[in-house]
Amino acid sequence: MKSPKKTLNLDEYIIRRTGVPMGASGSLRKMLRRSLGAKSPKLFWQYWNPIFGYFLGKYIHSPLKKFLPAPLAILLTFLFSGLVHDMATIAVRGTTRFLFTTWFFFLGMGLILIEMGNISWADKSRSTRIISNLSYLILCFLIAYGVVVLIADL
Repeated sequence: MKSPKKTLNLDEYIIRRTGVPMGASGSLRKMLRRSLGAKSPKLFWQYWNPIFGYFLGKYIHSPLKKFLPAPLAILLTFLFSGLVHDMATIAVRGTTRFLFTTWFFFLGMGLILIEMGNISWADKSRSTRIISNLSYLILCFLIAYGVVVLIADL
């Protein structure tokens, strides 16, 4: 019989993701190092922004995957995150073109497709993994930016 999965609190989650407690000296550097050097986009997102990731996982992704297929739960989690970022844009600028929501849609789709294709750069050098993760982020951004500009021109 499988033992139940231990639910981590925020402090435990951050230590697991960054290797240091929340607010510790060097935590940002460790997060960037772990996320950019990750062996796949899935691992990138496990290391990226552990505070926001904790809440997205606990309150959005986990509840959604109880009744939705995993890829749809992932995509909806990314869309929610994008909307939160766009709401921050509205709070600061008073307007948004929903670039973050569009970008996060493509980030989610990219993650799903990469996972479905069993694509990994685990056997690649650290510098290749960094380039691969940055390429994934930049490519998704460029596609999203193109879509947002195209829609604005209609």
